[in-house]
Amino acid sequence: MMTFQISIVIPVFNEAENLATKLPALQELRDHCQLLLVDGGSHDDSPVIAESLVDKVIFSPRGRARQMNAGVAQADADVLLFLHADTQLPNDAASLISQAIAKGFHWGHFDVVFDTPQPIFKLIAFMMNHRSRLTGIATGDQCLFVTRQAFQSVGGFPQIALMEDIAISSKLKKRGSPCCLKANVVTSARRWQQHGIFKTILLMWWLRLAYFFGVHPDDLAMRYYGRL
Repeated sequence: MMTFQISIVIPVFNEAENLATKLPALQELRDHCQLLLVDGGSHDDSPVIAESLVDKVIFSPRGRARQMNAGVAQADADVLLFLHADTQLPNDAASLISQAIAKGFHWGHFDVVFDTPQPIFKLIAFMMNHRSRLTGIATGDQCLFVTRQAFQSVGGFPQIALMEDIAISSKLKKRGSPCCLKANVVTSARRWQQHGIFKTILLMWWLRLAYFFGVHPDDLAMRYYGRL
């Protein structure tokens, strides 16, 4: 049986177009990383496209937290990496994560840049990265990685409809500070562009503020997904 260095969990829902371009770029990692795609009931060809490009296709009820927990349940490695379908890892991602774990970190994340040269997105990325370094809170776009032991110690992702990344980061940082890797993951700007950059910024700020003041994630999800 092959021993994997890292299990990469990719939750998807109707991501056929992205998978066709992003999964081939991950193939070089398969010598030492396990690729797990967790489909949340896609209506497109996401599972079919992924079948030959990942180690396992897993089916789960829709919901990013549920899907990622389902992926972990079938993961073989002791280090877990959570990757969005529209995000690209740096070429040395596995090596950087292994080095961070060897230094004693239990978890961490990458810096992020967007796949567009528009100056506004450079500013957004700058703010996201520095906010994460100041607060110790990572967002899903930054590709959170964590040891299985630390993941299990905080109960995995809470089964909430939104803000699961904020919630698990808050728990993990009580175990220790994250490793904030300066290497960039490249994520898609498509939703920002489709729905308005400044409207999206305001919505994200409002969602985080509402969550901080105790608004239930189900209510936040209705506002977020109802807009997309």
